[in-house]
Amino acid sequence: MTTDQHYWQGEWVDDAEADRRLDAIDSHVATALGERLNPLTVLAACDRLALALADPASAQSVRLFAELRAARIPAGEAARTLTDIAEGLSREALEAKLTRELGGIDPGRLARFDFRREIFEGWLPVGLLVHVAPGNAPAAGAFSVIEGLLAGNVNAIKTSGSSRFTQLLLAALAELDPTGTIATRVLVLAFPSSRTGWLERLCAGADAVAAWGGEEALAGVAALVPAGCRLVDWGPKLSFAYLTEHSWADASALRGIADDICRLDQQACSSPQVIYLDTDDTEQVFAFAERFAGVLSQTVAELDPALPDLLESAEITNTVLVAGLEEHLGLTRVHAAPDGNWHVLADVRGALRASPLYRTVWVKPLPRKEIVQVLRPMRRYLQTAAIGAERADLAVLAGEVLTAGVLRVTVPGRMLDSYDGEPHDGVYALQRYSRRVDVQLDERFATDSCLDDLVGARELAVPSVPVTGKTEFEQLQDDLGRAEVFFRSGGSSGAPKLSAFAWDDYHEHMRSGAEGLLAAGFDPRTDRAMNLFFGGQLYGGFLSFFSVLENLQAVQFPMAAQDDHAAVARSIVDHRVDTLFGMPSYLLRVFTEGADALRGYRGVRKVYFGGEHFPERQQAWLREEFGVELIRSAAYGSADAGPLGYQCGETPARVHHLFSGLQTLEILALDEDRPAPAGEAGRLVFTSHTRRGQRLDRYEIGDLGRWVAGECGCGRRTPRFELLGRFGDVFRSGSYFLNYRRFVTIAEEAFEHRGALQILLDEDDAGESLTVRLEAGTAPDGAAAARAFLDGYPELGSAVEQEGLLTLRVEVGPADGFEHTAASGKLLSVVERRARNR
Repeated sequence: MTTDQHYWQGEWVDDAEADRRLDAIDSHVATALGERLNPLTVLAACDRLALALADPASAQSVRLFAELRAARIPAGEAARTLTDIAEGLSREALEAKLTRELGGIDPGRLARFDFRREIFEGWLPVGLLVHVAPGNAPAAGAFSVIEGLLAGNVNAIKTSGSSRFTQLLLAALAELDPTGTIATRVLVLAFPSSRTGWLERLCAGADAVAAWGGEEALAGVAALVPAGCRLVDWGPKLSFAYLTEHSWADASALRGIADDICRLDQQACSSPQVIYLDTDDTEQVFAFAERFAGVLSQTVAELDPALPDLLESAEITNTVLVAGLEEHLGLTRVHAAPDGNWHVLADVRGALRASPLYRTVWVKPLPRKEIVQVLRPMRRYLQTAAIGAERADLAVLAGEVLTAGVLRVTVPGRMLDSYDGEPHDGVYALQRYSRRVDVQLDERFATDSCLDDLVGARELAVPSVPVTGKTEFEQLQDDLGRAEVFFRSGGSSGAPKLSAFAWDDYHEHMRSGAEGLLAAGFDPRTDRAMNLFFGGQLYGGFLSFFSVLENLQAVQFPMAAQDDHAAVARSIVDHRVDTLFGMPSYLLRVFTEGADALRGYRGVRKVYFGGEHFPERQQAWLREEFGVELIRSAAYGSADAGPLGYQCGETPARVHHLFSGLQTLEILALDEDRPAPAGEAGRLVFTSHTRRGQRLDRYEIGDLGRWVAGECGCGRRTPRFELLGRFGDVFRSGSYFLNYRRFVTIAEEAFEHRGALQILLDEDDAGESLTVRLEAGTAPDGAAAARAFLDGYPELGSAVEQEGLLTLRVEVGPADGFEHTAASGKLLSVVERRARNR
């Protein structure tokens, strides 16, 4: 044994140092718990380790394989163990586990379970979780620690000391976490069970203790657990196969059971120790045992079986010897390999009996009518039953063994298999490693969905990959193996494309959208909403807000945008709708064509918009003419990236909070991939850390923005940013960079323009020209408008009047004559017709 055999929060230490640190374990734990462990950090590190272990040539695989071989694990079984660990550590497997057991991949958030009540619940760590690992299953203890990490605990694990496999595996995991947080939450102490002093000191400060072993060993651990400490008992279990007459002659079923017996040499709780036959005929039992002995012999011959140690070998010898003596009484028949590598022991008595393992199995009769009577007395020990039967019998027999106390039912050959998120011994491990907490507050928190946002943002670091531009979106779709639902983008910034999501992505995003809408002032207890986003080609907005409102459990009228605007207005009045969702251009049509009905109703109090800029003058018109009280962004997001930001009651126009639980945002300079100077405009680049359907790392969304410094009046600590338009809104003309949004602002402020505005860029032999198209109605004549733009935009004035590099024109006409995207019908802000830029 090496001198430094213990792994303590990222360091290898010897007995003396471990002993010293045990005296101060409470302070070590308290310090580590002071920083919350984000489950996404654990998922990312586990996925990196899974990829490494899937490669037999990786440094991690080579090191761990050598450790298993040094512990006398056969080469084939060692390789299979690493493969199984790699599969269990994959991001997909652990995400499924978190979601199944704790309801989501960030279960520690103190969030509402009902948006209509100020009650917040979450799964928090128990604190210090001590694991007393089994000596015969090298991966079990390490997996338990990983479960403890997913739950956010500090984990101290006691191993037998005969192998450093657990230490090496968990150290490899910590090394793949660039934050260093995992290392601070892992302690591995290797010492024999006889050193009870150390175990007692470990348990003294524990908030929960997870232990494996036989009844005597568990009783010993239980005696050390202090009052109030949770004991998670992974006690001994027995598993068996049950075959009907149809299946006991089926060669594939018999080979499947033999494989289950040989895999892990029956060391797993789910390994079969008994084969039950649906019969009370002893001759059938003996005949089957003889036939199965041949199958088991052939299976073992294809393997490199592990050998039992001296005590285990003695137990097998004793069991076989007694069974052989009972042959003279007609109670048993023994079939054994000449070298003792396998044994099939037929016994006419149906009582469940443990096997001495190492490919030793009992064969017993158990008529189906006696299943519950015979097995129920052993219900505390029952785990897995593999049922070999015709389809018509399977459901009935499954019900019988479950009634008797069995926890898992499967088919022959799959007893040691599992699925992502499967309960263990009838419970969810993560729930036993966590505590469910709640916080009940009052109306002061009416718009808060998650208390964590009031404490701080938990953004993750961006990956070390290049920025991917919007036009290169397809490069992020190299692996769509988990994609299940596809959304078509509107094509406002290029050709329409499909964005891939898993259903879990969709549900997670809609939950976030609901949280953002609550922050923006929507009240699901009283508001009556009409969803007027487009339901045709631009279907993403309509479907998304249908689901957002469903999450909020709000009253909803999902009408979708319709051509008969006056009829929509009448429906709003008829159904007492007070909150509208839609694109500004469509909502303005509804208010214009249904003006008489809506002006008389004055019941629309809230408007939530998306997809387009909503000029302040148009908003003011709705307030003054129709009594609308609140107009806010429904959300900032896109079909390709999902929800990105939300508004609160304190954010001015164009300013949003980041959905920091979903996204990390970078604001990069316009000309290169470096952070934009504080307060200056830059390109918005998002990384989605929870996206499953497709990778979204450092994706340039196509928008411009700047960070907003200081704290928000709403109390949230999530980052804020101001939207400054699209990349296309900033264009170079007449040697200057000009911004479409500046033209909109000047039109609103100089002559109270409320209609559409479009810029057309062109060139001819005389030079460049810039045409501002204004929707008729509130626009002055072209000359007056041109003067306002030249006076209000100094750079434009210089390019046109001082330097003569640009010709300015203003056209006033109906918006129907402006250019729109073919797919979504959105107004194009800037139309580029210069030959050099096409």
